[in-house]
Amino acid sequence: MANRQIPTVKTRDVGNLSKDEFAFPGPERNRLVEAILDGRKTATTSLMAEFIHDHEPPPSSGRRTVLLNSDDQPVALLRYVSVSVTRLGLVTLQHVLNEGEGYKTLTEWRKIHESFWTSENMLQALDDPDFTVDDQTLVVLETFYVEAMVVN
Repeated sequence: MANRQIPTVKTRDVGNLSKDEFAFPGPERNRLVEAILDGRKTATTSLMAEFIHDHEPPPSSGRRTVLLNSDDQPVALLRYVSVSVTRLGLVTLQHVLNEGEGYKTLTEWRKIHESFWTSENMLQALDDPDFTVDDQTLVVLETFYVEAMVVN
C-alpha cells in the first residue's frame, strides 16, 4: 500500500454505500482504522452470529463499503476481495497475519478475539448473554483493501 497512490472521493459520493465499523467506538476502533489506513490490516474476522442477529448476509467479494472512525465519520472506501465462512478452528495463520494487528500465533490471536467476542459489549450487541465461542463457531473471513480515502 505504501507504494500505491490512493485516490480520494468526496463524502457526498459515498453516502449511499454500506457503513463498515470495526470493533466498537473508542481506542480499539481507532487502532484498527489506523492499521487499515496505513495498509497493515487487509483482513478481518467477524462472527457469523453478528450477521444472523442483524438479518444480513455476509458481505460479498467486490462489495464496497465506507469505513467509519470512532466519531462515525467516513474515512475510507474499502473494496472486499474475498469473503468466506468457516469454523473458528480452521482459521489459518496467514489470515491472522493479514489482519495486521501484530499477532504472531493463532493462539495469541484467538485469545484476544475470543475475549472481544464474549465481551459485555458484544453479548449485548448479539442480544445473547450466553453466547460462547469454540472451534465450531462460524466466522466470516474477509480480505479487503483501501480503494480511496474519503475527504469532505
